[in-house]
Amino acid sequence: MLSYLLVLAVLVTVDAQIIKGEQKDDSCVCKLSSSIWGFPTARFEAAQNQVQTCEENLIEFRKKIQASNLQMPKLELSLKNIRTRLKPFEYLDTNGLYNALHLQQLVQELDQMYSTASDVQKKTPSKETEGLLKELTNAKKEAQDMYKDNMFNLETMKSKLLDLNNRVQTCKTIPEDFRSTCHQRIMSSISSPVVTKLNSISKSYISGAWGRDAKQNSKERYFEHCLMSGNQLGITIRMYNSYEDFMASKNYKDETIASYYTDKNAVQGSGTILYDNTVFYQCYGTAEICSFNITTKATKRMKMDGAEINNKFPFCYYSCRDWTDIDLEADQDAVWVIYATEENHGNIVVSRLDPLSLNITHTWKTRLFKKSVTNTFMVCGVLYATRFVNTYQEEVFYAFDTTTGQEINTLSLPFEKVSSGIANLNYNPVDRRLYMYNDGYLLAYNTFN
Repeated sequence: MLSYLLVLAVLVTVDAQIIKGEQKDDSCVCKLSSSIWGFPTARFEAAQNQVQTCEENLIEFRKKIQASNLQMPKLELSLKNIRTRLKPFEYLDTNGLYNALHLQQLVQELDQMYSTASDVQKKTPSKETEGLLKELTNAKKEAQDMYKDNMFNLETMKSKLLDLNNRVQTCKTIPEDFRSTCHQRIMSSISSPVVTKLNSISKSYISGAWGRDAKQNSKERYFEHCLMSGNQLGITIRMYNSYEDFMASKNYKDETIASYYTDKNAVQGSGTILYDNTVFYQCYGTAEICSFNITTKATKRMKMDGAEINNKFPFCYYSCRDWTDIDLEADQDAVWVIYATEENHGNIVVSRLDPLSLNITHTWKTRLFKKSVTNTFMVCGVLYATRFVNTYQEEVFYAFDTTTGQEINTLSLPFEKVSSGIANLNYNPVDRRLYMYNDGYLLAYNTFN
């Protein structure tokens, strides 16, 4: 009997079936099982379940896409708002805190300070200036060594440069009578309010300034200035010839500074001060200081190089007070301008302004970030800064002495207020009072050294 091997390839999946056959009566007999061609029900059902699962996943995915489409406009709006909020801080990346000072610029600033200090030493020799010249020489050598050794520790050098610059400013001539009238450098306390009065126009005018003419031996005159047009602009200033008239809101005269709110001589912001019958303020839309003489009606202006405006560095601390980029103060025989620059990383800069020539005579740079304080004022050449404690209390926490260049961060001089927001603080050397414009209320305090 011959045995034959019959190979039948049965493709059920990917397997081959081998079937043996045998010869019987001249025939080849094979036994085949039909089960190998049976329908794969189990596998079909499994595949059907997979398809069902896939459809369910697709439906869920489609729902997520639809939900995302609904959320996208909200996310885009949120991103736009974030960009708007971050835009004022672009300077930190472009040419501010995180951009190292160029060595060439550093050396140029040192050369300029050395030249200024040398001129002072020639005119009025002193050991202090002589020592400063030596320090400037050493600082310049350090800058040159940094370049030579490729050691760019520029932020440390920048801090030292700031200190040296402040000392150079202090060495420049300041009238002796100014120094002598300030025997006690730092303020010791502030009284409770001795004047509390609502402004004479409307409680809705929450920004403005008020006070007394700060010129020594000047006629007793009081001013009241309320900002209109979105608490930003002003074109008139209300004048009183006596304290009694001011308290009674009578016999006043509204002096017109500009004819309309967008006039180039209109007032912008609440940093207004009255000195020697002249109103000093920030000119509309520019980084310029305007002076308006009430008698002659003449307006003069000068540019503040580098001063940032339009709410880039307003007073903030608790909540930002718009249009407080430039603050003016009066003290003894000078007007002071308080502002911030990108070059100083948004920290406060103090400049002494000659009120007659309208020229900057001295400039000091502090390490105090302007948006971290509520307001500032000057007393005897010392800059003071306040911060919010609560709705009814403020605190003087910082001082910078322009005479010594010393910064004090440990002050704690609390004083009362009637509302949370402060638009203006100014000290008057004539009566030694501190004047505050407090959300439409006019307050005054006695100060003690």
